[in-house]
Amino acid sequence: MEKIFGRNRKEQQEPVKAQVTGKIPAWLQGILLRNGPGMHTVGETRYSHWFDGLALLHSFTIRDSEVYYRSKYLRSDTYMANIEANRIVVSEFGTMAYPDPCKNIFSKAFSYLSHTIPDFTDNCLINIMKCGEDFYATTETNYIRKINPQTLETLEKVDYRKYVAVNLATSHPHYDAAGNVLNMGTSIVDKGKTKYVVFRIPATTPEDKKRKSSLKRTEVVCSIPSRSLLSPSYYHSFGLTQNYLLFLEQPFKLDILKMATAYIRGVSWASCLTFHKEDKTHIHIIDLRTRKPVVSQYYTDAMVVFHHINAYEEDDCIVFDVIAYKDSSLYELFYLANLNQDFAENSRLTSTPTLKRFAVPLHVDKDAEVGSNLIKLASTTATALKEKDDVVYCQPELLYEGLELPRINYAHNGKSYRYVFAAEVQWSPIPSKILKFDVITKTSLKWGEEHCWPAEPLFVPTPGAVDEDDGVILSVIVSTDPQKSPFLLILDAKTFTELARASVKVDMHLDLHGLFIPDSRELAPSEEPRAEAPDPTEPPQC
Repeated sequence: MEKIFGRNRKEQQEPVKAQVTGKIPAWLQGILLRNGPGMHTVGETRYSHWFDGLALLHSFTIRDSEVYYRSKYLRSDTYMANIEANRIVVSEFGTMAYPDPCKNIFSKAFSYLSHTIPDFTDNCLINIMKCGEDFYATTETNYIRKINPQTLETLEKVDYRKYVAVNLATSHPHYDAAGNVLNMGTSIVDKGKTKYVVFRIPATTPEDKKRKSSLKRTEVVCSIPSRSLLSPSYYHSFGLTQNYLLFLEQPFKLDILKMATAYIRGVSWASCLTFHKEDKTHIHIIDLRTRKPVVSQYYTDAMVVFHHINAYEEDDCIVFDVIAYKDSSLYELFYLANLNQDFAENSRLTSTPTLKRFAVPLHVDKDAEVGSNLIKLASTTATALKEKDDVVYCQPELLYEGLELPRINYAHNGKSYRYVFAAEVQWSPIPSKILKFDVITKTSLKWGEEHCWPAEPLFVPTPGAVDEDDGVILSVIVSTDPQKSPFLLILDAKTFTELARASVKVDMHLDLHGLFIPDSRELAPSEEPRAEAPDPTEPPQC
């Protein structure tokens, strides 16, 4: 497993032409831009967790049936500080670091107050966000880094806190047809409150182009009070329909008091995350038209969700699909100590990622009997049982076991849909195949090849497509076979047959998330610095 996880990857700063076999559709023109950890040792020091590695961007530029590959480390402040010191000096979520290796307990005590609410890393290694005409590498802290998608050059550092009071934010924002960005973040003990903040970054206007940024017009939609002041829920994504936002406050919680003393105790912030299996998962539904919550209280059993797939409205209900785990063991599996020669034993899944469908009634019939099922939809067997005092207990329909990194045709985001494209996982959290799952017929198509580990599959629609699956699937494939070069795989999304692959003899890493930028020849990213914004005001409480 050292070939996949433990070894640092080399940059490929200058584009290298890939060897293409098969036929790339003539309409497929653009840049596949991906992000993920690429460096896990600096000097004699080593990160503890795979998700802590320094961000390595890479791209496949597809033009006139030719493919060019390049990669470059994100020149974050974190990267620069570590490289200059030749050791890890900036803490990541699973790795606590100290600028001075000779610090004793007294000097730690002197400086730990600045880490009570930490100034988190800007090692943005998880995803790529589109904001107007700009692109940003993102992680789950308050920092994002603007990048040039053509050259992979790192541009300015953006602190969400200049625009909205959040200490943490998701790397999975949503986009509407007008180009507005909707995201969520956690505000930790701000003015005596801990809350989940929903915020919108408006689409770029001609005036924004003069000011060089639409971030200045970021607005708070609403905030959801945390059920616990000192133990907010961890979350990686959220759901969205055409009129509602869906947030799962799950019992995978960050202990703020433990986090405040983690630095002086010499433990990672990840050690402050605890799954409370005896607790409930609370389902919050916000009406985006009124910016207020739906009055009823909804909950389900304890679970951990990293990825929402889709959500939509049907007959006065919200139907939403997620990948759910019974516990938080997935994070534990990716500690580098487990990703060694004993990988097969250490990384055996204790909780299988399962596609679950929930249905939530938007209005609860006051005359309905306690214990009655409020869901009458023919499309699902999910139930919502009425309890006293307008409380509803939701039980999901289990659709498929063993899949992760889900994507859909984003034109169907927030709407009724049919197909999930995902990575199939079996005994371990590492993908073995690419999967197309039909949520209506419950059937699937798969692509796999021996010794190949596919990354998140991304759907790109055919121009003018009518059918939901009319397009191609793009996935970056790395191999444990030293004789096989990594490649970009292009599948027909309807049939799941291979159309083409573009192989490159480079040191490619296993990535996490990314996006496709169509028609790269017309892309002209701005590189001017960001305009400053006034301090955020207190948002309305939901």
